[in-house]
Amino acid sequence: MSKDRGLAVVTGASSGIGWATVERLVAEGFRVIAGARRVERLDELAERTGCTARALDVTDPDSVATFTEDIGALNVLVNNAGLASGLSPLPEIEDERLQVMWNTNVMGVLRVTRALLPQLEESERGHIVNIGSIAGRDVYVGGGGYTATKHALRAVSQTMRLELLGKPIRITEIAPGLVETEFSVVRFDGDVERAKELYEGVRPLVADDIADCVTWAVTRPPHVNVDELVVRPLAQSPSGVVHRRPIPGL
Repeated sequence: MSKDRGLAVVTGASSGIGWATVERLVAEGFRVIAGARRVERLDELAERTGCTARALDVTDPDSVATFTEDIGALNVLVNNAGLASGLSPLPEIEDERLQVMWNTNVMGVLRVTRALLPQLEESERGHIVNIGSIAGRDVYVGGGGYTATKHALRAVSQTMRLELLGKPIRITEIAPGLVETEFSVVRFDGDVERAKELYEGVRPLVADDIADCVTWAVTRPPHVNVDELVVRPLAQSPSGVVHRRPIPGL
């Protein structure tokens, strides 16, 4: 596409939703800076799409400062970096798991956004997209640590919308339901078989479904703000119940 839609930053871009979002935004005409800890994966993404790859650990203030220090006028920031760690009941959750989820899912978003707000305002058409979760609306057994962070992220998104009212910066939270990515593998400490069990008997969303939502939101006319977008697979109800038998036609 020849149209230049401006500059976008995507965090957590080395896999899953982040990777797919970079591909979609580049195809739509954005110049993209992709950030993540796994630099070797980013290099592959850069070769594939033409994006700019930069190392980024959102839990490390120094890494965030280095990543953001020379970024100019910015049109889109996609705060995608996030994770779940474990699936234990509240009395059994280790502090280390809680800390990594809070430091990534909440503090990481705050750090990166705070660092790039001047550049977003400078573009006069800034847009912050926070990748939340239906876990920011629903809760489930074993999800106390993760759901708390995603409820917090939803509050952060709503607060941004209030505090930035009157500035040329749009705020969108996209809240996916069941998406098959590396997310569950990370949650279960690399146990691929256990992660696969979550998707048995159901057609989940895939990363590109969410990247499509991101791209749609950021390409609306500048006076249109998509506040929240909740996206579930057909087989998942708002209460989190999943139908695990094939649905005709899917």
